[in-house]
This record gives sequence, structure tokens and C-alpha cells, in this order.
Amino acid sequence: MKLLWPLALLTLLGVTGCVTPGRDVRLTGNIFVDAPMMITNGPAGDRILWEDRLALAALRHGDFALARRSLDDVLLNSGGISGDGSARLARSYFHPESTKRFIGEPYERVMAFYYRGLLYWMDGEPDNARACFRSAAIQDADNENHEYSADYVVLDYLEGLTTLKLAGDGSDAIKRAQKEVRASRPPPPNPKANLLFFLEFSPGPLKFASGEYREQLHFSAERPLAQSAEVVVDGQALRTGPWDDLYFQATTRGGRVMDHILANKAVFKSATDIAGNIGILGGAVAALQNNRTSQEVGLGLIAAGLISKVISASTTPEADLRAWDNLPRYLGFGAMEVSPGSHTATVYFRDGSGVLLPRLTKTLTLNVPADGKDKVVFVSDQSTSPQNL
Repeated sequence: MKLLWPLALLTLLGVTGCVTPGRDVRLTGNIFVDAPMMITNGPAGDRILWEDRLALAALRHGDFALARRSLDDVLLNSGGISGDGSARLARSYFHPESTKRFIGEPYERVMAFYYRGLLYWMDGEPDNARACFRSAAIQDADNENHEYSADYVVLDYLEGLTTLKLAGDGSDAIKRAQKEVRASRPPPPNPKANLLFFLEFSPGPLKFASGEYREQLHFSAERPLAQSAEVVVDGQALRTGPWDDLYFQATTRGGRVMDHILANKAVFKSATDIAGNIGILGGAVAALQNNRTSQEVGLGLIAAGLISKVISASTTPEADLRAWDNLPRYLGFGAMEVSPGSHTATVYFRDGSGVLLPRLTKTLTLNVPADGKDKVVFVSDQSTSPQNL
């Protein structure tokens, strides 16, 4: 019986001794300062998260070289997911989900491939762009249990369009895109279109937790401001509403609403906490008896109860709330055929009633190549303007 108290102490030390206080990192609010600092000096598990954020900020700022470098590192280092030791650590009862290496929810992984695809196309490599769009769709699908398939309109449409431009038959992908439409319907693809606009607008989904132990992961979204875009070039106008809604994608898989609950950890934490209470109470009652055997049993129950309470306190079922928090909500796309040379494009954004949002208007000077390659333009309602591309 004398061994029980040392055992309780060793359990306490064993479970809590690995906890390391986090460093107080002061962020400036400038992504171009904060992201490089966190990538270099922050937690190793957050590297991909900060590279995701930096890549998108760079895209919106017109620094495509930085966006390429960041996304290449993201895609390189988020490959071997199932073999990642930090993910196994996070699945254990005594380590929080946030200790694992961030790879993101499916919609976040999709967007890393999507952005890299448009950059490949921008560089005159539609074959690599198509590979990225296909890889993005795989991130959204359940290839293990085949319970649901990818349902992004823009991914299938772009796969079909790149296939047409590569002299292939993209009709199946275009049909899938048309079948998945929930908001704006894409136009028939024009393989001769040489000016392509990747458009995005309104703030994307964010994560929050609920439940007794904050074990339930949920998503929220701000009320969208911009809900459509219009591009005008040389008197030609193209309009696009949301082809895809990332809030919808975050909260569903294959159109089915998902429950994000870390149930096993929450149940284990509750059960061990209750068991600890019972052990301590029962042990206290027994220890107050005059019988020596009862006293020893009581002390043993108290020790076991303390161990159970320590285990419960060290169980961390909290959901991982790290998020690629500068993603957009809506994705759109448009294409037109123009002559080679310099053009001025104006991009307008409108609210849900079609009212123009003047402060979001973007002006771009474009140089469409004469060698037959496509001119690919990325425009966000958060992009800097004007731009020379």
C-alpha cells in the first residue's frame, strides 16, 4: 500500500511533465513580417499554416514568385499525411489536436492545390495546372471508403478547359461541373479564350469550438459583402457569381453536412473524471473507519482516484482551431478572347442586390502574349490595385 502514493506522484509527473510553456510571440499584423518570422521561429507544426497564409497574401499583392515558393513548400511537406508522427501524437489522449502538424481541413488542402494550379497556368504550363486541379479534387473526395466524391464546380470546369486546350476531350469534366452547380452556372468553355480571370471575393470560413470540453469543431462566416464580379476589357464584359462557396465546402463533404466532434477524447475525459471523483469519495469514507484494513483500502481508493483525476485533467479533447484565415468565401472564373498586346481591365464587385461596391474596384494593365499562350489573371476583392501584369 505504501507504493500507491509514489505511484500517484509518478503518474502526475509522467502525464504533466511533458508540458512546455509556449513562447510569447508578438505579431505585428503585417503578414509579410509575421509569416516569415513564424515560419522560421514559430512552432514547427504551424509552418504549413503560415506558408498558406503568406502564399495567398503574396498572390493578392502580385508577388507571384513568393506565392510559388510558399505553395511548393506546402505541397512538398503536406504529402505523407498518414505517416506523420505528430498526427499520431495528437490522436493520443494526452496531447491536444493543435500539437499535430497543420495540414488543414479538406477545403484548405484543396485551395493550396488550386492556387498552385493557377500559377502553373500563369507560367504557361496548363498540363501541370490540370494536374493540380485534379489533385485538389482528390483532397475533397473520400478515396478510402468512397462515401462521397469531390463537388467543386471550378475544379471540374478548369480540368475540362485545360484538357480542351491540350487538344483532349474535356467534356466529362465539364458535365460534372454543370451537374454540381448550386449557384452560378458556368458558360460553355471556349478553348480559344486567351484571357483568363480567376476571381474570388468575400471573407472565407473561420473555425470555433463548442461543447463541454470545446471538442466540437464548427465553422462560421461573416455576412458576405461582394457576391459577384464583373470584368470589362475593351468593351467586352464578363460576369460571374459564386461558382463555389468555401463555407459550404467547409461544412459538408459531398454535399452532406458533417459533424466535427472529437467524441472519443471527450468521453474518455468525462469517464476518468467521474471515476476519479468516485474513487476519492469512496476512499475518504473507507479511510475514516476504525478498521485498519478499511483504512488501507480507503487510502488506495483515494490514490487511484487522484491518478484518474490527473489523467482526466491531462486529456485534451479540444478541437484544432488553427485556420487558413485569409481564404475567400466565393470562387469564380471567366474567360474571353482578345487580341495580343496591351489591354486595360476593370474588375467590379457587387453585393447580393447587384449594387456596385466602388472601393473594391480593381484596375489592371495586361499584356496578352502573341505566342498563343494564355494570359492568366488572378483578382481578389482584397487585391492591391492598380496592377501591371
